[in-house]
Amino acid sequence: MARQPVVRHNDWGSLTPATLGDWEPTLSVSVVVPTFNYQHTLPYVLAALAAQSYPAHLLEVLVVDDQSTPPQELPEVRPDNTRLIRVEEGWGRANACHLGALAADGDVLHWYDADMLAYREEVEAHARWHHLVDYAVPGGHKLFVDPTSLLELDPDVVRDRVAAGEAGDLFPGQDHEPHQWVEDYWAKTDDLRSAGPRAQRYHIGMTGSVTKALYLDSDGFDRTLRLGEDMHLGHSLAQAGGVFVVDREARSWHLGRSQVLRRAEQVNRFNDPYLADLVPTMRPKRNRRGRTYQVPYLEVVLEAGPADQTIHLVDSLLDGDVPDLLVTVVGPWSSVHDDRVQPVEDPVLETRLVHRSFVHEPRVRLVEEAPTSSDAEFALTLPEVSLAPLPAAPAALLDDLERTHHGARLLAYDSGAVARLERTAAVARVDRLAGPGDDRDVLLEESFGVKTYPATSVGWVPVADRVVERFVLGARPPMDPDKSEKRLRKSLARGSASADVSDDRSVPAAVDGDHKRGLFGRRR
Repeated sequence: MARQPVVRHNDWGSLTPATLGDWEPTLSVSVVVPTFNYQHTLPYVLAALAAQSYPAHLLEVLVVDDQSTPPQELPEVRPDNTRLIRVEEGWGRANACHLGALAADGDVLHWYDADMLAYREEVEAHARWHHLVDYAVPGGHKLFVDPTSLLELDPDVVRDRVAAGEAGDLFPGQDHEPHQWVEDYWAKTDDLRSAGPRAQRYHIGMTGSVTKALYLDSDGFDRTLRLGEDMHLGHSLAQAGGVFVVDREARSWHLGRSQVLRRAEQVNRFNDPYLADLVPTMRPKRNRRGRTYQVPYLEVVLEAGPADQTIHLVDSLLDGDVPDLLVTVVGPWSSVHDDRVQPVEDPVLETRLVHRSFVHEPRVRLVEEAPTSSDAEFALTLPEVSLAPLPAAPAALLDDLERTHHGARLLAYDSGAVARLERTAAVARVDRLAGPGDDRDVLLEESFGVKTYPATSVGWVPVADRVVERFVLGARPPMDPDKSEKRLRKSLARGSASADVSDDRSVPAAVDGDHKRGLFGRRR
């Protein structure tokens, strides 16, 4: 079987889709239509879907009724293979779409909201990308329109006009509003071709599609989300290797303005805490310092070695300039016991010391087997515990990857070992592309880009040389309160000046009072 075409970053322009109307589809498509009290528009949505150019024997429509009142019934004018599914547990669009995906028989899942009206070739335009690669995530073009005049027509009339190629003429003389913030970003990024990892941010699920295989390989919809579920799904699909396509021939009318357009400020206010917690690529929604989130930006994986080195290495990682991380330490933690033993002669002493050092640290996970995948945006796998990063080294390497859209940085140790800092989405893309005998690093270079640095040239030092500051508080008599206040204010002034410098990334590493800072801007 021939290997799938390789798309570099998100440059889907390297793919050549079939010309509409001039190809022979083979994949079956399930159109999933979630609905909650859309009785007034659903008949027209299904009427347009009944007029699609895609072969009827390859098309099914699943209407997922999210407990509408009164319960949704299927209208007379609809595609031949249409099923009604009623939600019995949970609620919300994410939950309904996920249930529809699980019930779907098609090779392709096409999400289509119950207030959308498709042009004749809409499904066909989406499906042609999935015949090229199984990791495409195409999105369609839409315009918002007042549906009042449409609702005066019989659904069978709408079906016939769409089938005749007249969908574009259904709203003569009316204003057609574009999805402006999406259109603006498409324009800046050549329809997402140059957007790289940020392309997922513009996954708008009301007209999206994906192979069922890619959906099942991803985390899918988060069924607890009530808004913003399409953006989270975009992240999940990217993490599974997806490439995000803009197909302007996959055209639809949006019947009325969306809630996001009508109440943008309120919707964003509601979404921000959820998306910040779940989607690491939404960096502007996350704090630069002092916070961790449900899905970390960086996961570091290492195997426990000698206790002193392991503890110091993990402390160095936690002491760095990337607080938004998870450190996964692999070791035989179940061997730590409560049996009577001379403490310093304990056969599992090394394991015990590491275990006790981090068992209550929320940013450290102790596991007995190395994970095979990561939820984090980036994963750093360390081969040994001999080197530790200076405080700014991980952040600098991550910025290097972000700027280039590359897939990995390899850090060569003098011992011959190699640490791998990898973009999770890039590794997943390679997983989809690689066949027996393929060199995965060659594929990673081809699809995303790889660069190797000597570890010690980019801020990694022998673990014993990495200084992790500790508090110094010796026994001393009480200080005069006025003198203590002067020190307080001096410390505040120095901290304020330091913050002003550190927030300006255009200046070099600063000097903090009389204390010289290290190579990467932190006091050593």
